[in-house]
Order: sequence, then structure tokens, then C-alpha cells
Amino acid sequence: MQTRPLDAYDPLEDFTPRKITLNDITKMVHVSGSGPAVIVIPEIPGISPHVARFARWVREAGFTVYMPSLYGRDGEPIDLDVGQAIFKRICVSAEFRAFGAGGSSPVTRWLRALANLAHDECGGRGVGAIGMCFSGNFALSMMLEPSMLAPVLSQPALPLDDAGGLEIAPDELNAVKARLDKEDLTVMAYRFEGDRFCKAQRFAAYQEALGDRFIGRVLPDSAANKDVPAFFEKVVQTPHNVVTVHLIDKEGEPTRKARDEILAFFVQRLAS
Repeated sequence: MQTRPLDAYDPLEDFTPRKITLNDITKMVHVSGSGPAVIVIPEIPGISPHVARFARWVREAGFTVYMPSLYGRDGEPIDLDVGQAIFKRICVSAEFRAFGAGGSSPVTRWLRALANLAHDECGGRGVGAIGMCFSGNFALSMMLEPSMLAPVLSQPALPLDDAGGLEIAPDELNAVKARLDKEDLTVMAYRFEGDRFCKAQRFAAYQEALGDRFIGRVLPDSAANKDVPAFFEKVVQTPHNVVTVHLIDKEGEPTRKARDEILAFFVQRLAS
């Protein structure tokens, strides 16, 4: 895969931008690749060069990537002031549920419809998805869509006001658990040990709710990339973004191993 600068605008020219209308809501989705579908849901502040890099890794692993634009400026490098403005705006957006446990973000209904569409277009056994940070739990809510087979939760940060809370309605959580048991499926999840947005209490809550269907990986803070944009240094402050900003793309690094495990999970569930 071509190496691209992570601090410069990424034109995403190797993706096809598509305006997709589902449930009477239209969003831009960047699509690329071939094979079974994997939905890469961006983290705050949006489809940054770091998020696009991960999406390309998924594509190179043999998948069709669907990368929806939910917030921010697609392809823009991470800027401190812009990132803060986006964060404040989406915290009060009706599409998302940033505060309060026991409820699902409305945007997950649109994402479930996207998974259904992607499966129709790409075929195969089913669809995978990864949510990150603000979108971290969305892949779990998407398990209400029958085509979804491979959910990955990377540093799920919501709800912001309850470290042990889960951003999913209780009836939906019960339905997901029943499906995981019935179909022998699992949920992969990742966080850094000292992450202040995704703490140990959240993984413990997932474990209690989903039992051994939840596979949580906790990486040491020492494994995080320290050369990060100002937004992550000043606003996020702790190791957080496992497969994007805080990933060290070198052989033997824990974050690269996490990335490779995620790709292997998609292959196992969708392509094997």
C-alpha cells in the first residue's frame, strides 16, 4: 500500500464517493475495494488521513470498504480548533447520544441499513464493521442487522458521563446477546489501559452483559504512539486511538498486532 503523509490533506481519490439515501437520510459514503463488505465508522474528528489509512488496510486485506461521512471534513488532517468545534457540535447533535447510558444513538439505525445495502451489493457470508471512539459502540448496535457478523469496538467512548455505562438500549443489548449465543458469534474490543474516555469499567460492563461473547483486549499505555496531533495531545490527553493516531506501524508493536488481529477477525468471519 502506498505510504501517504498523515499530516496533510488526503483526497481519497482511490475511493468512490457515493451519496446514499437510507431511511430518508442521505449521507456521503466512500467506497473502495472488492470482496465482502466492511464498514469503517470514523472517529472524531472525522475521516482523517489516519482513519483512511486504516480503511485502506481493510481493503488490502480483501474487503470492500464502506466509509460513511458522519462528521468533520473528509480527508482533512486533524486540527486542534476544528477538532474541538466538531466534538462540541456532535455532543448535542440529535443523531448521537453522547450522554446517558441505556440508549442507542439514532444514527445506528442508518448504519444498520447501510450494512444491509452493503451485503446486497457485495454478497458473501455477511458484513463486518468497526466503530472507533465516539462511534465505538455503533458496531454492537449494528448487530441487530442480520447480515452483520463481525463487530469490532475500538475504544468505545460513549456515554461520556458514565465510565461503566453502555451506549445501547437494554432491549437491544438483550437481542444482541441472544443472537451472539444462537449464532456462535463474538465481539472484539480494544482499549489502552490508561484511556480516560474508555475505562476498565466499560469493558467490565460489556463482559457482564455479553459474557464470553465479548473479547476485550487491553494494551499498555507504553505501546501508544507519542507523536500525535495537538488535538489528541491537548484534548484526548491519554493513549486512546488503537488503530489510528496511537498506532505504531512497526513489526512487533502491540498496536500493529491489534490491527492484524482485527483484519484476521474479518477474514475469519466474512471470507473463510
